[in-house]
Amino acid sequence: MWEALQLEFLRNAIAAGLLVSLACGVIGTLVVVNRIVFLAGGIAHAAYGGIGLAFFMGWPYLTGTLGFSLFSAGVMAAVTLKAKHRADAMVGIIWAVGMAVGVILLDLTPGYHADLMSYLFGSILAAPASDLWQMGLMTLIVIAVVVYYYHDLLAMSYDDEFARLRRVPVTFLYCLLLGMIAVTVVMIIRVVGLILVIALLTIPPFIAEKFTGSLKAMMAASSVLSALFTLIGLWLSYLLDLTSGATIILVAAAGFLIASLWERLKRRRPEPSGGSAPSAG
Repeated sequence: MWEALQLEFLRNAIAAGLLVSLACGVIGTLVVVNRIVFLAGGIAHAAYGGIGLAFFMGWPYLTGTLGFSLFSAGVMAAVTLKAKHRADAMVGIIWAVGMAVGVILLDLTPGYHADLMSYLFGSILAAPASDLWQMGLMTLIVIAVVVYYYHDLLAMSYDDEFARLRRVPVTFLYCLLLGMIAVTVVMIIRVVGLILVIALLTIPPFIAEKFTGSLKAMMAASSVLSALFTLIGLWLSYLLDLTSGATIILVAAAGFLIASLWERLKRRRPEPSGGSAPSAG
């Protein structure tokens, strides 16, 4: 594996994976605790419209996809805020329309696009150095926003009604969160692809939630787990000649299974008899 690190494309893949892991840990935690996984999935699949738009207009991938994803996130925010009782149906419609727009625009774009499958299943090994700078900038922006609004996001995540009473701008923060999800999704697509986005965005936070007691700790643990899964998945894909994105997700799924089994075993472990208090040491 050490000789493989001499290859520039593999070093770029590791850097891309670590940047994405940091964003996933932070934003994925907010997605899980706010119970908006379905919304995140809608934004992720609607992003395919941005991919089609970028190809059709001849724009860079990040420009077209990020713009379309932010637009989709804005529409979903407006819909879910005004009609919460029908939010699932509306998100499903936007999800389907976004993908349909992407397919039609790709059909209308002349030429053969050999790398389209990479956007569905990831192309982390093909991440160029120019994308790394853009991903790094987006990661810094996302983390800076979360740090600045951390206490307000914490209040909104656990009790939005109480947060409103404390004059926390819940509506603004909700829209901001969906926008940050859109930015993170665009980054993740490069690593694991459109179809596998939600797994990387939610599996590490689900695991971290079992073993942490605060939002901040959950974000940190999620970032570490995401980085660990990404590095192990990259190593296995290189060793076994497998698709990197799918391998990363399977490693994350294995981690989730192990964590769930460990938690169940801890619950079944009998408590010490005698009723004596635990020692301070």
